[in-house]
Amino acid sequence: MATEVFLVFLRLGLSSFGGPVAHVGYFHEAFVRRRRWLREEEFAQLLAAAQMLPGPASSQLGFAIGLVRAGWRGGLAAFAGFTLPSALLMFALAAWAPGLMAQPALVHGLKLVAVVVVGHALAGMARSLAPDGRRRCLAVLAMAGVLLTGSAWAQLAVIAGGAAAGWLCCRNGPAPLLAALEPRYRGGLAWPLLSLFVLGLVASQWPDAGEPSPARLAAAFYGAGSLVFGGGHVVLPLLEASVVEPGWLSHERFLAGYGAAQAVPGPMFTLSAYLGALVPTGAPAWANAGIALAAIFLPGLLLMAAVLPWWSRAGRCIGVAAAVAGINAAVVGLLAAAFVDPVLSEGVRGWSDAALVLAGLAVLQARLNPLWVVFGMLAVGAAIAAV
Repeated sequence: MATEVFLVFLRLGLSSFGGPVAHVGYFHEAFVRRRRWLREEEFAQLLAAAQMLPGPASSQLGFAIGLVRAGWRGGLAAFAGFTLPSALLMFALAAWAPGLMAQPALVHGLKLVAVVVVGHALAGMARSLAPDGRRRCLAVLAMAGVLLTGSAWAQLAVIAGGAAAGWLCCRNGPAPLLAALEPRYRGGLAWPLLSLFVLGLVASQWPDAGEPSPARLAAAFYGAGSLVFGGGHVVLPLLEASVVEPGWLSHERFLAGYGAAQAVPGPMFTLSAYLGALVPTGAPAWANAGIALAAIFLPGLLLMAAVLPWWSRAGRCIGVAAAVAGINAAVVGLLAAAFVDPVLSEGVRGWSDAALVLAGLAVLQARLNPLWVVFGMLAVGAAIAAV
């Protein structure tokens, strides 16, 4: 059964373009409508858990589907099949990065891709996750808090504040989540898994400034994976704080990789393979890529496996659903802050760039393939470089 899970997720890992929101659609089609591995309410319950927990939402959803379908082997098979294609592509990009960085116009094209994709994601998330005045206010406050402070701990405080505000203010909004799930592993592992997550988070936040090393690399990416809610584009500010602010990588290389990540299928967190391969720790690039990749995904997978046995009971509580609504609004604010700085500030340098961004947004709004945006921006960059 685990082999079947791996093959299905491998096909999805090779073909799932469009980011985490699109991935949810691919999963629904594959596992609810076509294969009927899950009922509608079960799929919705797993999706709610993935949105509630920090980490890569689409990868956690796939991992949870694998756990429910075939236990631990199924969960790991789902994760490997969905993640490996894009991780290998991003590592290959890192091997070519020195040549890419010799073409500033192409790098700038990738920055514009990031502006378009993050801007479009922000608009969509704001419509769905902050649909009323209270949640829009929460999002604005979250954005202001992150822009004024900029630290990872401030982002964690914003998420916690969003949960508390949602608990108090959003009880009349979201409906309770209802379903009964039976993951195929012992629920007694929940506390040990949760303890491992907490120990890793504490270790990753221990002050240890200095030159990059494999241990510091693992800590930086584990911390980013532990603190990001909403997955996908929302990881941008945490990764930027982890590898750019300490001076391990330049803004140019970081944003070039982020833009290129839009051109590959699968989870956006595989950007970590690109970033890890470029961080000069003294270890081989492939080892750094593997460390970064494992570290950023591990906390979310630990939490999903720990929480899943409890989730069907907790999801029936109105207060939990309200807290999720508050967290989602705070996530919109986090993404808005990342869009302002560094995506917009680094990417748009004049009116011509703004016009290209608007054209790219029009392409995405028309529901065309995001690859058209990637190829279009790269073509403009290549044309500028050739002039």
